[in-house]
Amino acid sequence: MAADLVFREATVIDGSGGPRFTADVAVDQGWVVAVGEAGPGARAVDARGLVLCPGFVDTHSHDDGAFLRHPGMEFKVAQGVTTDVSGNCGFSTVPNEPGREYMPGDISGPGAEWTDLDSYFAACMAKRPAINNLMLVGHNRIRAHVMGLERRAPTADELAAMRGYVEQAMEQGAAGLSTGLIYEPGRSSRTEEIIELARAAAPFGGLYVTHMRNEGDRLLEAVDEAMTIAREAGVGLHISHHKAAGRRNWGRVRDSLARVDEAVRQGLDVTLDVYPYTAGSGPMWQYVNLDAIDTEWAMGVMVANCPDFPEFEGRMIPEIARSNGWTVEDAVRNVLTSPRGRQVICIHFIIDEADIETNLRHPRMLIGSDGIPVLKGNPHPRLFGTMPRVLARYVRERGVLTLEEAVRRMTGAACDRFGLADRGYVREGAWADLVLFDPNTVEDLATYEEPKQEPRGIRMVVVNGQVAYEDGRHTGAGSGIMLRYRQP
Repeated sequence: MAADLVFREATVIDGSGGPRFTADVAVDQGWVVAVGEAGPGARAVDARGLVLCPGFVDTHSHDDGAFLRHPGMEFKVAQGVTTDVSGNCGFSTVPNEPGREYMPGDISGPGAEWTDLDSYFAACMAKRPAINNLMLVGHNRIRAHVMGLERRAPTADELAAMRGYVEQAMEQGAAGLSTGLIYEPGRSSRTEEIIELARAAAPFGGLYVTHMRNEGDRLLEAVDEAMTIAREAGVGLHISHHKAAGRRNWGRVRDSLARVDEAVRQGLDVTLDVYPYTAGSGPMWQYVNLDAIDTEWAMGVMVANCPDFPEFEGRMIPEIARSNGWTVEDAVRNVLTSPRGRQVICIHFIIDEADIETNLRHPRMLIGSDGIPVLKGNPHPRLFGTMPRVLARYVRERGVLTLEEAVRRMTGAACDRFGLADRGYVREGAWADLVLFDPNTVEDLATYEEPKQEPRGIRMVVVNGQVAYEDGRHTGAGSGIMLRYRQP
């Protein structure tokens, strides 16, 4: 009987980091059923001169709500992403109380009728998503659910309630606990609180995934805190979007990576991720103290989305200030104190290009976009371009990684880290999440000026055995599923 789909004479990079090889690859009923020689297929694809590899895993996404608002996930599938890890930086869509607003400008997802991970997954599946989704449970969401935005330590009863929500999410398939200790309300938590909550993930083999308390002047202290939490809780540690923010801190990623290496030598299980851009992005109000605005930071800020001043979108704060006769501080204040100021998303240029390359060279470094799926205005180009940018800039142009190693970080290593059984490899018996691309032309086209451009060079994307994208066309297959941690 013919297989559903056969790739003929593909250059296979199988996700293991091993050398490429030429083979036929057959897909049937959602699975890879042959690698090497393959019989007839209902459809045959001439893959000569093209690379066939596992689907890319975005290890740091904020697409919890996007699976409901944008189930076609065009901005991800076009760049070869077949699986998201959502619920990062302490923000997740669960636990949820229908009709409740958890915080101003909450970007984690729209209010709806789900309450827990099971019912959220059901809501997503009803939309027939284009790609797969694995969830973390977010500390900020849990804390807001139990305590609101109060800036204090939890009572014993409140801590027990928060722990219960972590346990419930883990029972329902979450991969671990995420924190965003730079954000409200997580920044009010003490280390001991996070240790106790991370302990709830330990019996499930879950991870502690963290946007650390500081990525600038106190980077090394924050790394030490993250390691203390993981060590005391008995869980693996994954450090999100590793960076040294601010010009005066550039180069310090070498010191923090050295601490990671030493911790690994001592037996701690640590991985990290990075996005391949010199700018971060997020809800602007979370970064600003209106009583003491950081002018140096504001000078490097672009407005991405601004409901009350759409004419500011895609423009730098200094330019906005000049054109309106404001100081830089006034521009920040006016943007954030407008009626919908808490919905403003900014892009801030805070990272050194050399640090990106240092990060990418580290063998425990995975790739995450950290993209915010707010498509109005001028989103950060990483939402559309992260994976092709690694392949084009840091593999083909800069030679920071070999193609085999880049693919390993984006596929097999990511799936192994996040407990995705039978995914991340081109081998018989694996789920058929696959990307076919031209290594000579693959390239990100999204820029800060024109961020919503899909990449070139991605020929085909297969999700659970069905073609989701082909030669610039989104097929609408809707074959993505909700994934549960360490479950086949």
